[in-house]
Amino acid sequence: MVHTVAASMSWWQATILGIVEGLTEYLPVSSTGHLLLAQRAMGMAQTQEAKEAADAYAIVIQAGAILAVAGLYWKRFVQMAKGLMGKDQAGLRLALNVGLAFAITGAIGLPSEHFVKTYLFDSIPAINAAWLAGGLAILAVVYFKPKKRGGFPPGGVDSLTLPQAAIIGLMQVLAMWPGTSRSLITIVAGLLVGLSVSAAVEFSFILGVVTLLGATAVELHKHHQTLTANYGVFDMLLGFVVAGVFAAIAVEWMVTYLKRHSLSLFGWYRVILAAVVGALMVMGKLG
Repeated sequence: MVHTVAASMSWWQATILGIVEGLTEYLPVSSTGHLLLAQRAMGMAQTQEAKEAADAYAIVIQAGAILAVAGLYWKRFVQMAKGLMGKDQAGLRLALNVGLAFAITGAIGLPSEHFVKTYLFDSIPAINAAWLAGGLAILAVVYFKPKKRGGFPPGGVDSLTLPQAAIIGLMQVLAMWPGTSRSLITIVAGLLVGLSVSAAVEFSFILGVVTLLGATAVELHKHHQTLTANYGVFDMLLGFVVAGVFAAIAVEWMVTYLKRHSLSLFGWYRVILAAVVGALMVMGKLG
């Protein structure tokens, strides 16, 4: 039986969730954690039925963010398609690298999904711990990285090897811990295997489109009845479009920002956010 709780979300709540999803899906700050905080702040998802509906709605707006980034990197996807048809060697290498990383994540991640959703997904303390750990990891990479790193010219991923892609895919599994951030894990993994910041970001975004499309397809299959029962076309379309617009803005800003700056801004943001959320938990205002 599917419960109907559509009245629990207004158009402005749908808009806010779309903005939060769009801004945070591809930045290394964790969209899952931010969406949960936004839902708590607006008094949403306070019952199991409402939570299931809110989770289903998050799938729709995530799809908007995915398609926006796919549009920004459409040339890379065309290149991979040509590679698979035997018309572009660099495109074929990239497609194989993305496919391998995705396959490794899926092979390990799918069996772990039940555990993550049961014990971690709605836990503010678990998410906050991931925010803090991720922030410290970013700062460590920025301030203690070796002066000379092998690899890649800024902005290029054409020399990425299958073993390096495999490592990135393996580390992407860690992003299943809510609050960690898939973008954070894959960008840091890219840096650790020798990519420049711009190359790590580019591969992270391309891999993210494929990974998130796969995850979204699985979740839509599971929750399509909840979606149709609880949300009208307007609410879903509004969140989808808003998330797409803000995802495009966030990605364009991040790519431009990182051409002149390091990732430290995101590290400090996560550390400060963890401190604020931790203080709210201690005061009993968030749990």
